[in-house]
Amino acid sequence: MARHSLIELDSVIAIMRKGSFRAAAIELGMSTTALSNAVGKLEHQLGVRLFNRTTRSVSLTDAGRHFVGKVGPALQDIHEAMDAARSQQETPSGTLRINAFATAAREILAQLVLPFLRRYPQVHVDLVTEGRLVDIVADGFDIGIRHVDLVPSDMIAVPLGRCRRYAVVASPAYFGQRDKPQVPPDLLTHPCIRVRLPNGALYRWQFEKHGRQAQIDVDGPITLDEASLARIAVLDGFGIGFFMESDVQEDVAAGRLVRVLEDWTPPLSSLCLYYPSRRNPSAAFRAFIDHARDFAASTVATRETG
Repeated sequence: MARHSLIELDSVIAIMRKGSFRAAAIELGMSTTALSNAVGKLEHQLGVRLFNRTTRSVSLTDAGRHFVGKVGPALQDIHEAMDAARSQQETPSGTLRINAFATAAREILAQLVLPFLRRYPQVHVDLVTEGRLVDIVADGFDIGIRHVDLVPSDMIAVPLGRCRRYAVVASPAYFGQRDKPQVPPDLLTHPCIRVRLPNGALYRWQFEKHGRQAQIDVDGPITLDEASLARIAVLDGFGIGFFMESDVQEDVAAGRLVRVLEDWTPPLSSLCLYYPSRRNPSAAFRAFIDHARDFAASTVATRETG
């Protein structure tokens, strides 16, 4: 009698949930080829096709739907039993999957994630960045990181307490040839580095001062969708850029970039780590949450005494 591995069964459930081999492979941390081979092996052992595959879509066959209906609940029970066993670990180990948008990931990587990995070298962190707001439970993530006002109400939230602001900057050479903008509308007379959002829309720069708000639809020589690319263009003198302060603070401190309109960029809502309630969290999960709470407390204490 053939024995089926958990990875083969997990592969089928992940493909059913995600709707594609590629997305399921990313969730499971394996290559698309390995995932396809696992499903193919299972189908061969069962003697039936579980999926209808085309170049554009993947869907369960009738046999696949019946199989998932029977196997899915049992597989969930198996994973819950495994989670319960892992919760008894004394040394944190295993993989933690974290979802965050790119700017948040850049802000927490060096100060939160990497120190955690140094402390717990047997833990692997899979940090996935994307602009859309995902359902971390449905997409197989342990933890999400977003603005506090974007955290779903049914999640447990841990505010990270970091002071966050936007920064408007350009190179010293650029301002050596042009006047610095004094108010946001002055940007309309300057070439700016445009930013495209994940949904394809062009970002309008946001400003506020004493309750007055302004949204500026800037123009310029280039449109980019990644802050690291925009930073290169700004450092090269192509125009003014709009960044999270943390992305350019070292450049400003070193004199490579000059900041303007600082009085129009007040503090923003803090980042927040969030997760669903769990009956049997792993030792690695508990350690990361404790580490995040300590990080948040130290950040608040530093800000209050600074």
